[in-house]
Amino acid sequence: MEKTLWARVLNSDCGNRKSKIQNLKWVALFAIVVALTVCGARAEAQQSKVYRVGVIHQGGPYKAVVDGLRDGLRQLGLEEGKHLLLNVRDSKGEVKAVEAAAKDFERDRVNLIFAVTTSATTAVKNVTSEIPIVFSVGSDPVASGFVQSFAKPGGRLTGVQYSTTDLTGKRLEILKEMLPKLSRVVIIYNPKNRTAVEAAALARQAGKQFGLQLIERHATSVDELRQRFGALKAKEADAFFSISDAMVTSQAQLVIDMATSKKLPTMFSEQSLVTMGGLASYGQNFNEVGRLAAKYVQKIMTGAQPRDLRVEIVDKFELIINLKTAKQIGLTIPPNVLARADRVIR
Repeated sequence: MEKTLWARVLNSDCGNRKSKIQNLKWVALFAIVVALTVCGARAEAQQSKVYRVGVIHQGGPYKAVVDGLRDGLRQLGLEEGKHLLLNVRDSKGEVKAVEAAAKDFERDRVNLIFAVTTSATTAVKNVTSEIPIVFSVGSDPVASGFVQSFAKPGGRLTGVQYSTTDLTGKRLEILKEMLPKLSRVVIIYNPKNRTAVEAAALARQAGKQFGLQLIERHATSVDELRQRFGALKAKEADAFFSISDAMVTSQAQLVIDMATSKKLPTMFSEQSLVTMGGLASYGQNFNEVGRLAAKYVQKIMTGAQPRDLRVEIVDKFELIINLKTAKQIGLTIPPNVLARADRVIR
């Protein structure tokens, strides 16, 4: 009888253990189902959320950056109106308009701001305090105070750098090769723009190296730019050389038209300006810059922090020459320079 009782006890313990194990399995299964349901709900909510992106550019060729941004977002599967809304502001080269737009965006609590050019990014950074900022700038973002380093931005800003200021000397060298008799070059820039002042210093340095006289004119507004260009006298300069200044570049069509009327060859940093009638450019494609920036917008939309997103550098440079413009101003481009061009507009 003792054996029978002991056997019953053992069987009871075994049954309890099996029951407990079975209960634990059900609990674990339930936890997995709940977790999957929550994750699915979060994913669905994230997909259904429409993100609002404030975009600020300074007009003219900088619109190509915004076009590239839209192209890049589409390539990433993000549709305007379905996944995000872009509120685009064109400041027409005026910093005050950039500041006003940035303040509007922060008041409206957009999810992030995309700023094009160094001066625009500086203005946006200065008048906002919390919104993540994705930039596309032509100068060193570390030296400009936007990020702590390229690898670890460390704040609320990150984005793409395209070399504009760094290529000042190279563009001047190419202009000299295109115009062997070149001796006087006019540059017009805003003396209140730190990036432009640095670019002017580099142009001066390169000018001495190539035996060129730089004629410097200052303009702090679009009206002043028009006045300075209009005041240029015949044969006062042999060519117009564009340096890194967002306000001047934003008025590229004005500059091109006035230069052409004075039969002045022009050298720019952005390719689209050559298709607009400029003589030549050496630098990056703004549309490509915008496409690269789209990756940062997408990553921040899905939870990444700007401080953790490495700044990307665009390092592909192309020489573009417009032979239609050369003919219009009575200029013959040396064959050796034409042979080096990545693209020739005929």
